[in-house]
Amino acid sequence: VLRCGLFIRSDRKLLEQMVRNLISNALKYTQRGRVLLGCRRRQGKLRVEIWDTGIGIPESQLQAVFEEYYQVDNAARQRSQGLGLGLSIVKSLGELLHHPIRVRSLQGKGSVFSIEVPLSDGRAAAADARPLAAEVASTQTAPGAGAILVVEDDPEVREHLELFLNEEGYRTSTAVDGHAALGLLAQGTMRPDLVLADYNLPNGMNGVQVSQKLRQELNRQIPFIILTGDIATDTLRDIALHDCVHLHKPVKLHDLTRAIAKLLAKPPDALVQSPLHDQEPVGASDAAPIIVVDDDGLVRETIRAVLEDDGRVVESYASCEAFLQAFDPGKSACLLIDAYLPGMSGLDLLAKLHEDGRRLPAIMITGNADVHMAVEAMKAGALDFIEKPIGREELLASIERALELSKDSGKLTKVRESAAAHLAGLTPRQRDVMERVLGGQPSKNIAADLDISQRTVENHRAAIMKRTGSKSLPALARLALLASGGAEKPKAS
Repeated sequence: VLRCGLFIRSDRKLLEQMVRNLISNALKYTQRGRVLLGCRRRQGKLRVEIWDTGIGIPESQLQAVFEEYYQVDNAARQRSQGLGLGLSIVKSLGELLHHPIRVRSLQGKGSVFSIEVPLSDGRAAAADARPLAAEVASTQTAPGAGAILVVEDDPEVREHLELFLNEEGYRTSTAVDGHAALGLLAQGTMRPDLVLADYNLPNGMNGVQVSQKLRQELNRQIPFIILTGDIATDTLRDIALHDCVHLHKPVKLHDLTRAIAKLLAKPPDALVQSPLHDQEPVGASDAAPIIVVDDDGLVRETIRAVLEDDGRVVESYASCEAFLQAFDPGKSACLLIDAYLPGMSGLDLLAKLHEDGRRLPAIMITGNADVHMAVEAMKAGALDFIEKPIGREELLASIERALELSKDSGKLTKVRESAAAHLAGLTPRQRDVMERVLGGQPSKNIAADLDISQRTVENHRAAIMKRTGSKSLPALARLALLASGGAEKPKAS
């Protein structure tokens, strides 16, 4: 360690966490040689540097290190292999404190990670009694942002998640296992709005079992995220069956924050009214059977488990050809079909059913933000579409909506009128931009066609999403197709 007598302007605790994580990373990958912590003065700033003589990082991968995170495949959770979160925390805290992070590396020779911190006069620093963390909290923490309970037995992962979530503005508590989590509830010290738990927990309860216990204690269907590197069929089925969101370890922090924000944005009533696993839905057994067509056996079985748990009768097929061979035209059913299938595609199947005069209520499963497919699906006769990965509540709600709309033409008319009302507030220019976006044109092409700047196009897109209440482009496509009666594809003139 090379000592330094200069003063800096930062937050002591958060900067220490950054340095600790970088030292930990250096020690982890330095099997022989040295690790050096020192400081350099650089143009009014202090550069805190951590040098190592470890394995180094290939030049081609340096950018990816801090654009994503230093991911190590660690499904077995071996400490010697790392946890995939340390450098992600450094990156997040660096952005939070406005301390640039840089890395230089020579493969086989080692790496240098540096943190740039502004220099400060010692007396001014002593006179400023308010820590930077308080300033950060005042600007970052939104009142009522949500209380999150982290259930994780690994102390490093637990500490990193708690630190990250606190800096994101959430009120965070932690527990090492399910019994400790239940103890927090019993003491009245924590009533979470969302729970984030590892699947493999000690002392007799896994993450899914903890979700059941906590939901029973809270008497509501609290959102639950399960983190695991386990991809066994039984594990994934267990997670999906009990309405938990699955995120793969090591988790990308932007994926985690997006999932948390989406779950906390759900109306509370929707959660309260969701049936628990051991409750039998009223009248579900009398509903039309659900036909699942998907070439992925794991997806088919997971969807079957969720629907049968809801009291549905399910038939499943690996291809459109297999479905058609067994299809009974006189039987009512709801079709749940993947868009991309080998041989006959999902769109081709809907088109054939339409040509043959066999109009089944259909739901198309599409890839994330697949706008073109969403538009084509509704044009082909689908009443709804859902994006992968599919959540239990979203799946059940989509099926109920499709069945209801297929039986009640008056309700379908009202839904279309409501969609048209959402689009009525758009200006002519916004409608033009929307049609081009849904037609698959990128922003730079739209800007060139309309003779406006790309930033203006992006501003129009943001205004369109806000005015229509759409959370994604496929949702906007659904709204536009409903408003137009589903008869025509939006034009890209």
